[in-house]
Amino acid sequence: MTGTGLRLRLAPAHSADLATAHSVFGCLVREVASPAGEASVSGNEMRLRLPATGVMLRCDVTRVSPVGAHSYHGPVRRQLRNDQWDNLDAEQLAELVAAELTARTGRANPEFLGQVRASRDVVARLLAERPATDPTPTGETAIDVYVASEQSLVLGHPHHPTPKWRSGDPDGWRAYAPELRTAFPLHWLAVPDNLVAEAGPVDSLLAALDPPRPPAGHQVLPVHPWQLALVPPTDSRIRRLGPAGAPVRPTASVRTLYAPVADLFVKTSLHVRITNCLRKNARYELSGAVALTELLSRVPLPDGVALLAEPAYRTVDTSGVDEAYGTILRTGLRPHLGPGETPVLAAALAATPLPLDDPVAWWHRYVGLLVPAVLRCWLQLGVVYEPHLQNVVVVLGPGGYPVRMLLRDLEGVKLDTTRRVDWPEGVPPQAAYTAEESRRRVVYCLFVNHLAGICGALADARPEVESTLWQEVRAVVSVVAADLGDPPELHALLAGQQLVAKANLLLRWRREADRAAPFVPVPNPFGGRQ
Repeated sequence: MTGTGLRLRLAPAHSADLATAHSVFGCLVREVASPAGEASVSGNEMRLRLPATGVMLRCDVTRVSPVGAHSYHGPVRRQLRNDQWDNLDAEQLAELVAAELTARTGRANPEFLGQVRASRDVVARLLAERPATDPTPTGETAIDVYVASEQSLVLGHPHHPTPKWRSGDPDGWRAYAPELRTAFPLHWLAVPDNLVAEAGPVDSLLAALDPPRPPAGHQVLPVHPWQLALVPPTDSRIRRLGPAGAPVRPTASVRTLYAPVADLFVKTSLHVRITNCLRKNARYELSGAVALTELLSRVPLPDGVALLAEPAYRTVDTSGVDEAYGTILRTGLRPHLGPGETPVLAAALAATPLPLDDPVAWWHRYVGLLVPAVLRCWLQLGVVYEPHLQNVVVVLGPGGYPVRMLLRDLEGVKLDTTRRVDWPEGVPPQAAYTAEESRRRVVYCLFVNHLAGICGALADARPEVESTLWQEVRAVVSVVAADLGDPPELHALLAGQQLVAKANLLLRWRREADRAAPFVPVPNPFGGRQ
């Protein structure tokens, strides 16, 4: 049995502590010990030395990954005197990490231990309270499978030290937690016409949500009910209309809500820190979503790949309030589904072992859809998609094989300024990436976060296929490189240049914005040129 499967059968508190310890240990391997040459696998065990404090740690490994995304099992242990080893719980491990990073950086982080503890406690609560089945299914199989995938990520990001930490009282967020299979109505505000800022076909899209009728001279604005509890309107001109309309389901991002009846996503502002960031929609992100939708409508994607567009936004046109209630509308799934096809969040596929009769054939289709599209958009058109596991919806055909990839979340889309002659009208300057920023983001999101995650799920079920799966990736990258005239970025990857990973532990320790995230090298699973 794999580590993930075993954890989910243990008591919630034990399971949550073990999962948290494995995530923290995996971050140490990737971001601290491996770059310093202080991590090694011997047999079925990973050992590492913390460079600054000299502490020795070890943990059993059930699968050794060629890209360093190993699967761990059992407790993390610390070496004592006389080669004795002591089991550590997640909090004890976090204390050692805090000591190491304080010594390494020369600065402390008083939030860190509490965030690790809180993330662990959230996982325990989710495991204990998660309903066995969806209490409010639609009865439409494809949509119910999709919603289940969005709401299945109980353990969260396996290479983040606090994957389920979220600010605020747990009793305040329980009703809105996707992992608890929640559903609820949006809350609505009535905003005077002269205080509304918007773009795109807002009213026609909102009509599908069955909003309440606003007073004369006002427009309706959907708001996350949790946000209204956190940031109630103080301007007397803005009226509360209360909960109404089609029920929505929180997706993996927590603040983006899907309305199955309307087949519409509502990306709300939420003044809650989740993992790294406060999840609010800045004004430039609102206008940028619509401008990028217009730009990307003219950027060709290959057959089998499509974009979930964000054609409209509405907010309150008052400084400070616009970020509290800014709402982006994203188009839905049904136009991209054929008979018998089922959409599934990629992160859900990566979260548990993925047993298939022919994993290599399945993977060949998967990689063949996703990799060429992302690489060509970047290297030919200067469009940098952010295809990490939570930004891609995989459409599976009646036989269970991938037939389509849906890219989403324009907040992560950037433009490589070295590959674009003019800057498109309306696209905010925050969407600009340098050549190096573009390379890092594509390499990390596509290969290290996404493909390594899915590859790992396949290999957790069939460990002997992992090297073959990475050779399939290499073959697809080689074809793209040949078609594009052997660009240096792909030439270097195929020649064995190390990949990079976002350093979530170091970013959390520094308490910096996601844009400032450091990157660390990870092994290249392709091998040198053949």
